[in-house]
Amino acid sequence: MRMRNRGFGSTAAWLVLVGLLQAAALLAVWRFSVRTAHGQLVDTAALVGNTIGHDTVEPLVSRVLDAVSVASLAAATAVIVLIALARGRVLLALVAGGLIAGANVTSQLLKHALYRPDFGIDPGREAVGNSLPSGHTTVAASVAVALVLVLPVAMRGVAGVAGAAYAALAGVATMSAGWHRPSDAVAALLIVGCWAALGGLVLLVGQRRDEAAVEARRTNVLAAASLGLVGVFALAVAVGALNWADSGLVNPPEEMTRKQLFLVYAGSAAAITATAALMMAAVLATVHRVVPPRPEHVPALVAAAQ
Repeated sequence: MRMRNRGFGSTAAWLVLVGLLQAAALLAVWRFSVRTAHGQLVDTAALVGNTIGHDTVEPLVSRVLDAVSVASLAAATAVIVLIALARGRVLLALVAGGLIAGANVTSQLLKHALYRPDFGIDPGREAVGNSLPSGHTTVAASVAVALVLVLPVAMRGVAGVAGAAYAALAGVATMSAGWHRPSDAVAALLIVGCWAALGGLVLLVGQRRDEAAVEARRTNVLAAASLGLVGVFALAVAVGALNWADSGLVNPPEEMTRKQLFLVYAGSAAAITATAALMMAAVLATVHRVVPPRPEHVPALVAAAQ
């Protein structure tokens, strides 16, 4: 009978819990932002508010969005799979590639399958129909998470912080460009988080018998903790800004004050940032368990951590 590594049960329970929490959050975002008039009003106000300071951020927004394409996704996926294979990790290569493919296919299927009722709040975009979740944000976040999984231990912390920043920037950029509502970006990040949890479970179950669980490297613990703190802070900013502006969200967005529109826009950007940071923090919290180093690498890692 195959022996499980130390920490198998707690890691599996954590991954299941994180996956279920993100799935529940995804459902809540969809029900509020798509299925209720008030949720649609918040989203629309954020899009109207994106005109504030648009000329200043437009060059950065364009560069970020232009870098996300089908070709770039295919190239990034190929590189990530090759990194895993070069490290002798066949299952990791399959999981990383499957995570990217699964998250992006899920986003596209939901975008076309979900129904968005017309409450007359955003007539200019109603003909487009449902836009949740954001495909661009899914691409950025799924590549970022998969890269963290396949990189060596020493690079995971930096990659996680950079990946979370890139995913958040891509999500905010889609809103700033008027391509997507903020709830679309949040939903995309949660979808990637769910697939990351599922991928972690597959890797955990498929671990080799001689792969021993090790403690996380200090730099990776610091990265996870930092992202967690950033996520909590950004979430508090989002809640505060949106609550502050919420009392004024009774009129059509074009009749709202500049202050109200800015608060909704800034609060929505903070919500996207919070989701990206917390999602990546959850990945970094368990990556050392789901992708442990091979036995021959463990002594060097222990020495480096001391």
